[in-house]
Amino acid sequence: MRFLFRLMLALSCALVPAVSAQEATDGFSALARVDSSQSAVRDARRGGVQIDLALSQGVPWRIFTLDDPRRLVLDFREIDWRGVVAADLLQTDRIAAIRMGGLRPGWSRMVMDLASPMQIEAAEMRLNTLEGSAQLSAILIATDAESFAAAAGAPADPRWDLPEPARDIKPPAPKPDWAPTVVMIDPGHGGIDPGAERDGLQEKDLMLTLARELRDTLRRAGGFDVHLTRDDDQFVSLDGRVALAHAQGADVFISLHADMLQQGHAHGATVYTLSDAASDKASQFLAERHDRDNVLAGTDLSGTDDLIANVLLDLARQETTPRSERLATAMVLGMQGTVGKLNSKPNRRAGFSVLKAADIPSVLIEVGFMSSDRDFANLQDADWRARVAEGVRDGLQAWVIADRAARDLVRQ
Repeated sequence: MRFLFRLMLALSCALVPAVSAQEATDGFSALARVDSSQSAVRDARRGGVQIDLALSQGVPWRIFTLDDPRRLVLDFREIDWRGVVAADLLQTDRIAAIRMGGLRPGWSRMVMDLASPMQIEAAEMRLNTLEGSAQLSAILIATDAESFAAAAGAPADPRWDLPEPARDIKPPAPKPDWAPTVVMIDPGHGGIDPGAERDGLQEKDLMLTLARELRDTLRRAGGFDVHLTRDDDQFVSLDGRVALAHAQGADVFISLHADMLQQGHAHGATVYTLSDAASDKASQFLAERHDRDNVLAGTDLSGTDDLIANVLLDLARQETTPRSERLATAMVLGMQGTVGKLNSKPNRRAGFSVLKAADIPSVLIEVGFMSSDRDFANLQDADWRARVAEGVRDGLQAWVIADRAARDLVRQ
């Protein structure tokens, strides 16, 4: 109890400034490239558009339309957009604008704003078996607004395994102070995604074990309603993890990882919050999501344009960001009190996808590095993991009290 008081005092007196970290954590190593000289978006017959993209190799892809506002979306597996200029591709006024970039780790997206309703008449990717290159071609033809709206929507795909959005949108009722804090614990990786591996051990298994132990520790402490994004060895998409947190009405989201460095040396736990740059990109991506009615709890953004949705998401982040930073500080202080020395820079910022919920304070804890002999041994030590869980518990308890105090000050 004495330590909890000291932790609360430290949390209320000073917010440890986050140390800038690599912004590439949400990126990916692209394999396919676009040959701009052989690519174009131009006028076609019947008031339509012809899209041709020359790729250095074939990749998995999909194409669909979204309504309100009208857009054509092309998703790809690992496309490198560097050197591609949208203005050079665009040779028609039937497309108002083209945007492209990373969608999530390993996936990239191209979005075309349609000046008028058009439907997909044909789309195919032709492979050159001799050179390994590929040519994606799509034809859009003019249609009416009603037909466009009826055909719009992302196709069902297990790689985007978001649950069906709730249609009965109601603002969440204010929670009384005695209500338990809903905690969503996210064991990193799972299923076909093992994460880091060393000596026959996989990150997904180590983090699931720790997540279960942390859940039990929080439940014994009282005052917490704890859920896991996965309780067995199954694959859950990054967006799906955040969607589960929304579905459970989570007050806090904690993702657990233990990375492997191929170069350099690092030891000890680090706690990440979402970087400012990644926050802006996250709001833009969420604003363009087709299932906008579960992006913000209690707010149906369907029917709003991208700009309005982006503004609403940014407003939500203005409140959530300082709460996440206080949460990260509490996690660091808590684990320092039970584990001892952490990483030399324990507070960091990065662009991890699971941190992108606009309305849920979220942190990602790199519990240790499997590439470090010391950390790898600790991750297999039940006593050490118990101290980590106790540190997270202490940090959460202190954060809940400090967060309620901050909320009461805002109300005044």
